[in-house]
Amino acid sequence: MFETFNKIVLSMASLRLISGSIEIIAAVLMLRFNQIEKALMVNSGLALVGPFVLLTTTTLGLAGLADKLSFGKMMWVLAGVSFIFIGILKK
Repeated sequence: MFETFNKIVLSMASLRLISGSIEIIAAVLMLRFNQIEKALMVNSGLALVGPFVLLTTTTLGLAGLADKLSFGKMMWVLAGVSFIFIGILKK
């Protein structure tokens, strides 16, 4: 009846659920404040949450795959994540 989940998958999914909840709360706050300046402040706070969740869930996933991936493939994944962050931060 009850399905057991992999601890790492459960942790990754939980982080994404928390992140999604934060996004919804932020949207409600923006509507409640109804001011561009305050909405921008809330949005700026979200800019910190998104990359943190991405980095954390990716790290958890890589930790779970560490015994299954070769060192070379692990470096490719880390390079890809690095490129994502470079693309986000560079203007």
